Amino acid sequence: MSGRLFIISGPSGAGKSSLCAEILAQCENLCLAVSCTTRDPRPGELDGREYHFLTKQVFEVQASEGAFLESANVHGNFYGTRQADVEATLGSGRDVLLEIDWQGAQQVAEKIPAAVRLFILPPSVEVLRQRLIARAQDSDEVIQRRVAAAESEMSHADEAHYCVINDDFETSLKQLLTIFKLR
Repeated sequence: MSGRLFIISGPSGAGKSSLCAEILAQCENLCLAVSCTTRDPRPGELDGREYHFLTKQVFEVQASEGAFLESANVHGNFYGTRQADVEATLGSGRDVLLEIDWQGAQQVAEKIPAAVRLFILPPSVEVLRQRLIARAQDSDEVIQRRVAAAESEMSHADEAHYCVINDDFETSLKQLLTIFKLR
């Protein structure tokens, strides 16, 4: 039996990572597809756990070989998910969760139309800005770029099967778990 593919997208600071971590903890047949990126690791991140951290050159070689199910340039860094990794996990009967941006979600949906797309929205752009500042992981310049991009990113929410406004973490988590259990 083949597993199911779920995609969670949304702007940086919407709460995707926190919600995904809790969903993964509560759904035993679900595993996170570890994407590749050319950005530097944040404090506490480990290669192979949060991301496969690649040089730009290595990423470009893999992309030219068609290794990625999806890839995108986001905020000046490349991100991509290896197709072979996702297919192997789905083929084993396990469900896969992709936490990727809207561009990647579009690419995956074209290749795997059965993928269930979810979009996480912040309650407002100002709340998003405050969350990015509070996590203290990015420079002021990066935060400004992410906030500027957020409105454009949020305009793609209607491409998803489900949208969740992450105003209250527990409420959002319950909504997402209901969706995962229904599918």
